[in-house]
Amino acid sequence: MNYIKTNVIEKEMLYNGEVVLKYHIEYPSIIETRFEFGKMQFNNYNKKLAFDIKNRVEDELYNEAVEIYKYNKENGYPIMVYEVYRKIYITMNRDNLVSLYIDEYTFTGGAHGNTIRTSQNWNLFQGTMIQLADLFPNNPYFMIDILKEINLQIAKEPEIYFDNTCNLVLETFNPENFYLTPNSIVIYFQQYDIAPYSSGIRTFDIFLKTW
Repeated sequence: MNYIKTNVIEKEMLYNGEVVLKYHIEYPSIIETRFEFGKMQFNNYNKKLAFDIKNRVEDELYNEAVEIYKYNKENGYPIMVYEVYRKIYITMNRDNLVSLYIDEYTFTGGAHGNTIRTSQNWNLFQGTMIQLADLFPNNPYFMIDILKEINLQIAKEPEIYFDNTCNLVLETFNPENFYLTPNSIVIYFQQYDIAPYSSGIRTFDIFLKTW
């Protein structure tokens, strides 16, 4: 078990004395582990990623929020606050394996915001991220097996998904969109990929003999 801390960068940004943008950015750092090289790689990667997001929000998104603020003020519309909320979820922390996913919610107007999920799967011994193919070294057809299993699970509750889900699964499947739990590989699809917004981010637990 590695001791992992969640760091937070947050701020409310003002224009003319009013909040026009607020953000909450979480990022993980390993405090204690047996794998010093992996710790360094993991921490450097995640800190840089978080501060890159912070800089983008404070530059591009803030400027956009100010323009919307001015427009709304001039036209008598309610003030709309832009928001970015990035949250970390650790799904596996076992010896040299650390897996996590990040949900980043962004609101820039409209009926609702949008959430993008990303994930990281680390081999701390090597100091590198695990690829999906690495989990199936003896199965060159692992992608077919995964897609079959996803479609079997969709068939059990088709009302949740779009009508042409089989084609959409093929079109939107991203081999980087997975994380690990102690019992399974979890494949996920972004909002709107294969189901309506109300269905959220769809996930599929893959229990294969090779895992």
